Amino acid sequence: MQEAGGTLVRHYKDTAIMGFLEVVQNLNKILNNIAFCKEDILEWQPDIVILIDYPGFNFRIAKFAHNKGFKVFYYIAPKIWAWKESRGKQLKRYVDRLFIIFPFEIDYFKKKWNIDAIYRGNPLLDSIDNYPFINESKEDFCKRSGLVPDRFIALLAGSRKGEIAYLLPRMLDVIKRYPGYKFLLAIAPSVQPEFYTSIIDKYNVKNPAGKIAVGKDMFILEGKTYSVLKHSEAAIISSGTASLEAAIIGIPQVVCYGSSEITYQIAKHLVKLHYISLANLILDKQIFIELIQHTCTPKLISKELYMLLNDKFYVEKMKKDYAEVRRVLGGGGASKAVAEAIIEEYSGLAKSHIV
Repeated sequence: MQEAGGTLVRHYKDTAIMGFLEVVQNLNKILNNIAFCKEDILEWQPDIVILIDYPGFNFRIAKFAHNKGFKVFYYIAPKIWAWKESRGKQLKRYVDRLFIIFPFEIDYFKKKWNIDAIYRGNPLLDSIDNYPFINESKEDFCKRSGLVPDRFIALLAGSRKGEIAYLLPRMLDVIKRYPGYKFLLAIAPSVQPEFYTSIIDKYNVKNPAGKIAVGKDMFILEGKTYSVLKHSEAAIISSGTASLEAAIIGIPQVVCYGSSEITYQIAKHLVKLHYISLANLILDKQIFIELIQHTCTPKLISKELYMLLNDKFYVEKMKKDYAEVRRVLGGGGASKAVAEAIIEEYSGLAKSHIV
């Protein structure tokens, strides 16, 4: 948004917190950000408030903006079909138009909540297809990244500090089990590189006999996630958007999830889904393995990684399912189509108000 000319009031990395315990620990920070956002809306007096994802924060802003008389549009609907379904009442009450990114959500919102959600495709297809280096050769990627061509495995440890702190040490433990490979750690734009290196340093202190050398065993790459996925033979990935990106790009993967035990136990009782990964949810089948909390161990991650690297029939089946995921999501142009739909819907609301 900033690159497109928008004024950046506050970066989302300052508010990205995941987990029940983690939210409690950062409650003052979250409340201050909400208050700041409300004040900024009142000062700016926009024609429309467009909320994007991040339901824990945006539901509060939706209620506030609606009660203050602003039109409220919500893009990337909260996953209320996964947990806390009662939030559908808030969507109906406080949101004027809901824009979704998964086709199965059309029927869900219509049948369950009588909301005519608007679907114009999934923006990840645009993001990946328009990535300037998506067709780059492995040799050019290595040259651009200061790497020597090798057999690479991708590591994506998440975009929030809590999940990174949980998953990265387990991923590091896998590295020493695969000495014939180099591991590429793609870091999230919302997290400073120093946070990753601090975890690596702590891991090395605890494991003096099996230290991980950055620049030898593992390379940390910033702003190159799609390239890392494209040029690696397999990926160990945190659950979330990254796993769907990996499916669209076509890399064999194992998905990992973990958090504090309190957060996990609460989520276990609230989330009513067979799968946690978007690609698995889209096809409603297990395309790839999900290792969650107590099964998210270096031993089991390594076991699945071995399958991804050595069982070609297993991988071929996974890639066939990937192709079906991409087909279900539809073609490109979602971002432009949604922007046009937002303008069209707002124009319709404005005209009806005048009449």
